[in-house]
Amino acid sequence: MSTLLSLGHGYSARALARLLLPQGWTIHATTRTADKAEVLRGEGVVPHVFPGSDLTDALDAATHVLVSAGPDADGDPMLRELRSEIAARAGQFAWVGYLSTTGVYGDHEGGWVDEATPLTPSTRRGKWRVAAEAEWGDIPGLPLHIFRLAGIYGPGRGPFAKVRAGTARRIVKPGQVFSRIHVEDIAQVLAASIARPNPGAVYNLCDDDPAPPQDVIAHAADLLGLPLPPEESFETAEMTPMARSFYAESKRVRNDRIKDELGVRLIYPTYRDGLAALMKTGED
Repeated sequence: MSTLLSLGHGYSARALARLLLPQGWTIHATTRTADKAEVLRGEGVVPHVFPGSDLTDALDAATHVLVSAGPDADGDPMLRELRSEIAARAGQFAWVGYLSTTGVYGDHEGGWVDEATPLTPSTRRGKWRVAAEAEWGDIPGLPLHIFRLAGIYGPGRGPFAKVRAGTARRIVKPGQVFSRIHVEDIAQVLAASIARPNPGAVYNLCDDDPAPPQDVIAHAADLLGLPLPPEESFETAEMTPMARSFYAESKRVRNDRIKDELGVRLIYPTYRDGLAALMKTGED
């Protein structure tokens, strides 16, 4: 019997759970609040409010571990609490997956990066991720797999609601491109890696079509039959520091390794495929 311990059971981890539960997996998952724990229980997951609850039994039962919790200035929050417990069980696990970000590569002025590209993050969050990857990699004997995710979208995280509400913005910064990945493709890549573990492997998770952000908004408006939001110059647009920081880096991310090593065929190879599916299901 396979048992997954999901540390920080968020959007991507829940998509993986929807694949594994019908296969007979048991899934233990941490969440921060009792309300979210009840939601997870309704999805067939064994929830643990954490910090605050003892994870010894869940750790003892786990054959696989997925880490989705993001780091902060003080490092990885799960290792702060559980480093010794995880290290003591390193040989017990068949697979450990850490969800990182393509932000670790930094800015490449629209150029291509792959898993061998040096890690040169320019943002605070990217630097935290590089440090967290290293923290997990320092645990002896841990069968670690690192997944660097591009911008995530999917049901409940599409652009349509903002376009309908008239709040979507087409902010244009010349040369700016982002890579993206549909949450269902994240789940299928993780499942493929679990089926074919390769400790030490690093995988970029993104689709085949890096594109300027304003093009995605324009396509969403076109699908809805609504007017295009006006273009705004990045230089003069009013934005929060957090929103502006996303434009600090521009790169195109290669995904050959998930195809060549894991045999993955993307469900949504472009944002156009993904947005069309969200429109069809009404889960935008």
